Amino acid sequence: MSFFRDLRVAVHSLTRTPGLAITVVLTLSLGIGANAAIFTLVRGVLLKPLVNRDENRLIYIRQSAPGIHEANAAFSVPEIQDLRASVKTLSAFGDFSTMGFTMVGLGEPRTIQGGVVSGTFFDVMGLHPVLGRLIGAQDDGPNAAGVVVLTYRFWATALGKDPSVIGKTVRLGSIGERTAKIIGVLEPCVPYPQDTEIISNIVTSPHHLSATMVTGRIHRMTELFGRLAPGATLDQARAELHTVYSAMKKDHPEAYSKQADYQIEARMFRDEITSGARDVLLVLLAASALVFVIACCNVANLILARTVRREGELAVRMALGASRGALRRMLLAESLVLCGTGALIGVTSAPLMVAVLARYASRFSVRALDLKVDSSLLWVGAALAIVAAVILAFVPRLPSSASSSGLGLSSGSVRITSGTNRRQQIFAVTQIAASFVLLVGASVLISTLIALQRARTGLDTQRVLAIDVPAMYYGKTPQQVVDFYREAMRRVDALPGVNRTAFGDVVPWRDSGPGTGGLQFSADGHVHTPGVEDPRATWRVISPGYFAALGVPIVAGRDFNALDDQNHDDSVVIISQTLAQRMFPNQDPINRHVFWTDPVLQFFPGTDADKARLMAPHRIIGVAADIDDNHIVPEPTVTVYDPLAGGLIIGGRLFVHTTRDPYTLVTPITRLIRSMSADQPVEHAATLEDVRAEVLTPDRLNSVVFGVFAGVALAIAVVGVAGVLAFSVSSRTREFGIRLALGSEPQLILKGVIAEGAGMAALGVLAGAAFGFVAARLASSYFAEMKMPGALPVVISAFLLMTVAVVASLLPAARAARVDVMEALRSE
Repeated sequence: MSFFRDLRVAVHSLTRTPGLAITVVLTLSLGIGANAAIFTLVRGVLLKPLVNRDENRLIYIRQSAPGIHEANAAFSVPEIQDLRASVKTLSAFGDFSTMGFTMVGLGEPRTIQGGVVSGTFFDVMGLHPVLGRLIGAQDDGPNAAGVVVLTYRFWATALGKDPSVIGKTVRLGSIGERTAKIIGVLEPCVPYPQDTEIISNIVTSPHHLSATMVTGRIHRMTELFGRLAPGATLDQARAELHTVYSAMKKDHPEAYSKQADYQIEARMFRDEITSGARDVLLVLLAASALVFVIACCNVANLILARTVRREGELAVRMALGASRGALRRMLLAESLVLCGTGALIGVTSAPLMVAVLARYASRFSVRALDLKVDSSLLWVGAALAIVAAVILAFVPRLPSSASSSGLGLSSGSVRITSGTNRRQQIFAVTQIAASFVLLVGASVLISTLIALQRARTGLDTQRVLAIDVPAMYYGKTPQQVVDFYREAMRRVDALPGVNRTAFGDVVPWRDSGPGTGGLQFSADGHVHTPGVEDPRATWRVISPGYFAALGVPIVAGRDFNALDDQNHDDSVVIISQTLAQRMFPNQDPINRHVFWTDPVLQFFPGTDADKARLMAPHRIIGVAADIDDNHIVPEPTVTVYDPLAGGLIIGGRLFVHTTRDPYTLVTPITRLIRSMSADQPVEHAATLEDVRAEVLTPDRLNSVVFGVFAGVALAIAVVGVAGVLAFSVSSRTREFGIRLALGSEPQLILKGVIAEGAGMAALGVLAGAAFGFVAARLASSYFAEMKMPGALPVVISAFLLMTVAVVASLLPAARAARVDVMEALRSE
């Protein structure tokens, strides 16, 4: 009961200093609210259990080829069959092939992100339907009917949870087209990849039924999942996978070049699906922890100042018989009132912060979109409030026994001991150090974003409208598909405001496109070295006028024309400038030849004649400036461009160079193409400038979020420095008066106080730099992409902190320089 009495006394005591109480409560609410919100986000994305059955036994198996920069090389059917037959620590395997489909028959024609799976997939993943059924063993085989399962998010957002979709038939197009019936809706879960919208059985992809897909060991396009056998551990499964994989490489050396350095690895499925968000969220959690430290240090200084001013009151209490434990309990009660109120406000405002941060985190993990605030928010807020209260209760030093015996009780001035002053300075330095770490981090992100935005692309990004018009082969021959695009370009060219229209198979920065990792090729004069892969080039299919539409110069030779499309006996290509320099140094590449040598091309769709023509030598008719359509900051690119009629059309994009606002043409172009084919998807119209801005959105969000953290930390730290100096000045009023009476210049006192503030800032910067260096070294062992910041962000952050510290020192310094001598001498 005595503690509850202390709480009532604490409330009464704090109402006498409302300014300090409000400042402390708001500062703590900011620190506690931010940490509670971010912990909720981290828990929901990284720690919350998955809905998958026995998720702790579900693993993801990856094949990579770091030697050719393939982080995920996927698996072929023969490789999967070998692993199934030999690995005993896994009881079952599930396979998933990512496929981009066109879908007709369910609302507007659209492109859709999908996957092709075998009948074991959903059982291995441990998932259930919320409507209908999932794909099973009865849906395997070339004679099975095509079936489709919708992911819950697609069903909810695109179809409004319409239950009548079950049983409807849709037409799916990818590499070949098939019809399929919708048989079910998957329960809410995190699909893999996380942007997957539909999942279909193998028969819906004719390419998966081809003999080359079934027998080609290097035809890799399937990802693999496994379920640990009873009693088996992940480490045991990894060891067995490595053993079996080594035997596979030994038995089939032609499929695993030494240069590519093929490797196999396994990790828990949870780790795989959270890997994209893990680093960002943990860094965000660390940033919020620093803000909490800064807030606690700032409040600790305020509590110290209040305790010093109450030294007489505390001494009287001790003189009247209060024990040191009772006084400490009284301070703890006051801290609990302040921290509890701050936590209450922080937790109340946290759901709004959670909603904002969830939208930010959804860029890295789809789990953030389903985040719900639960009781964990309250527990985190309460825990942080208790930690802060205990710290604040034991920061002040209680009066000495001499004080309680009556010494100094009559003094009306504020006396600050060297210990109290030292603790206040330590707290201020800690605030500056933490602020410096956050400022450097924010500076690195902002400077990186500025560099990305200023990078020259070599393209006319403002006046080029990119539109997805995917190839539709249903009921058409390849030539009819080509004729469709030609006619579409002719009609779009006739629209007012259109300067030129061209075809390409990828939109820069937005589409990964076919052959992103590159295909092996050779050229006149290049000698193949046994056991060493040929150089790799990106393959693109374009129409005449493509380079002019994008504003890219042809530096040698000429562009494609209509005759190039018609002459199949003389296959021609245009190459990038970097390819010309590497394969034909100090030579004229025009009329020389390049030809594809990659064995994977044998698995491309088409007749034997089509494949022979693809592998035949191609005469170079032009050299174009590099177009890096994968990297925001352009890098040298090795690219071979085929004419529209001579290449396989997998994508399908129109690029419209305009003389007016490009977006005014979206509706007329859509209407025009739909008049040619009502089933043709026409989507994702955007200028290249906006496409690039969209790709930069995660970098921009990172800069804003960490910039806000750094700004808040800097503001709190500045207030902390100013508060320490103001309290120091008030406690040294008599000293300043005596110095002025003895003839000291006010400018010297002014400079001394400013120097004190600058000194604390300098110590804080040094402490922050040391802490940041150690933290970065430790973090680099956990985060592969962690790098030390450059000199510029560090210098800018140090300069900014020193500047604001000096500015914060001006007001208390000016007050010290204007001390009235007679009033100061009468203060005792």
